[in-house]
Amino acid sequence: MKNQTIKKIGRLLVPYLPYILLSLLCAAATVVLTLEIPILTGRGIDCIVGVHQVDFDGLLQVIRTMAMVIFFTAFFQWVMNRVNNHITYSVTKQLRQQAFVRLQQLPIAHIDSHSHGDYVSRIVTDADSFSDGLLLGFTQLFTGVLTIFGTIGFMISINGKISLVVILLTPISLLVAKFISSRTYRMFRQQALDRGEVTEFASERIDQQKLVHTFSYTDRTKEDFAKKNEALRQSSLKATFYSSITNPATRFVNSLIYAVVCFFGASIVISGGITVGALSSFLGYASQYSKPFNEITGVITEMQNAIACAARIFELMEAEPETERDVATLPTPPKGRISIQNVAFSYVKDQPLLRDLNLEVEPGQKVAIVGPTGAGKTTMINLLMRFYDVDAGSITIDGVNINDIPRATLRSAFGMVLQETWLKEGTILENMLMANPDATREQVIEACKASHAHSFIKKLPGGYDTRLGSDGGSLSQGQKQLLCIARVMLNLPPMLILDEATSSIDTRTEMKIQEAFGRLMEGRTTFVVAHRLSTIMNSDIILYMEHGQVLEQGSHEALLAKNGRYAALYNSQFKI
Repeated sequence: MKNQTIKKIGRLLVPYLPYILLSLLCAAATVVLTLEIPILTGRGIDCIVGVHQVDFDGLLQVIRTMAMVIFFTAFFQWVMNRVNNHITYSVTKQLRQQAFVRLQQLPIAHIDSHSHGDYVSRIVTDADSFSDGLLLGFTQLFTGVLTIFGTIGFMISINGKISLVVILLTPISLLVAKFISSRTYRMFRQQALDRGEVTEFASERIDQQKLVHTFSYTDRTKEDFAKKNEALRQSSLKATFYSSITNPATRFVNSLIYAVVCFFGASIVISGGITVGALSSFLGYASQYSKPFNEITGVITEMQNAIACAARIFELMEAEPETERDVATLPTPPKGRISIQNVAFSYVKDQPLLRDLNLEVEPGQKVAIVGPTGAGKTTMINLLMRFYDVDAGSITIDGVNINDIPRATLRSAFGMVLQETWLKEGTILENMLMANPDATREQVIEACKASHAHSFIKKLPGGYDTRLGSDGGSLSQGQKQLLCIARVMLNLPPMLILDEATSSIDTRTEMKIQEAFGRLMEGRTTFVVAHRLSTIMNSDIILYMEHGQVLEQGSHEALLAKNGRYAALYNSQFKI
């Protein structure tokens, strides 16, 4: 899995190959110029032979050259950092964008079966961790590797014997680094998983804070969060511990190597093999030679975290999207003749819900669906909108199988008001225009008047330009539902779905809205899910459902005359 993730990251970097080459060139220039400093330092030392024996002209030339080298080193490093930042954050932006686009393409079934907080953690937190590791890789890995090879070349040019000692002792540092870093990927992956769980838990509890306080669940919530937080602490400690001992361990080994080099080099100076300035240059290179190993081991450890986080993002990006057959389309405009034949469906394969469901709806008819909780009422609506696809049987609209119709085309033919309202962050006007972006302000106001939302909107400080917070902000549930009803009225689709559309509205306002709905439903095929039977008694067809099956079907009068389950439900609401 780790190797596959690295290959995927590599494919992401292919379009940035020119930038990567430029970064390598700048890194090479930076390394070469940096490695020139010890040579210049050695020359400067050799210009100072003793008391009253200083070559000032030579020393001044060395200082001028060193100043130029430092200037160009800083310039190339600045260019390299700019290029590396561009690569890193462009790739991270692309990765995050692709993950979010795939999230929009996933089936509702996938979204419903996964933690929403975990999605947020992957797209935000894991992407940030990935960018941190990638940036370190470009910034320090390139220069580190080039510095190692560069210093070897310069050391050999000064003295081959001492260089051989340094090179032979190097594998000790590499073995220590490999031993530690090989254990960090698994720990960083566990840390990412635990972080996702904490994000999910916090997100869920914040969204449902009112319920938490209503049921006095705060203490239990604190305990549950403490457990998840402790699990994250433990995994973070393990990951951080192993990653943090890498640098000290390799630094200790490199210090031992440096001490051996000093001893061996000093003996050669005493024997007259090299000058003091040359030894000083060599020791400078030996120090620079060991330093990249410390940095690279730290980078590798950080990249283990980045790869683990990238794997979680790729897992989301590679989730199976919704497929479209796109072989048919609806008539323009749709008439609204709906046929449901032998439909079977279940959310969980071994727990069937809908079985052998049959229904014929003529254009313009109003179909009401009633029954106890869990009967399959909302499931039937989910199938009509293709939030889920049927397991068996077929649903057709005007003779066209909905599985052959693009989902966007199908859903544009329906107007939908749910019991659960949704309003995006923005002004009331912007929320209304979601249904019809081409609508004028006057048309929005007319729709709000028809839904009886205009009266409370004009009392708000900004009227239709009042900004709403997440999911409606401080508006009441009833006010939010009125806005959702107005949004459908602004669109005027050929077919309607009303799933407990007036459940949060007072009785007086509901009566007015029912009148508006009555005008809206004229000539439109409508499905109404309701618990209050007073709202659906004038329906053309009433379906009474239990356990995923339609047990009774007919008009209000016919079902009362049958004196069955629907009649019992009606009497429980209207007779004392």
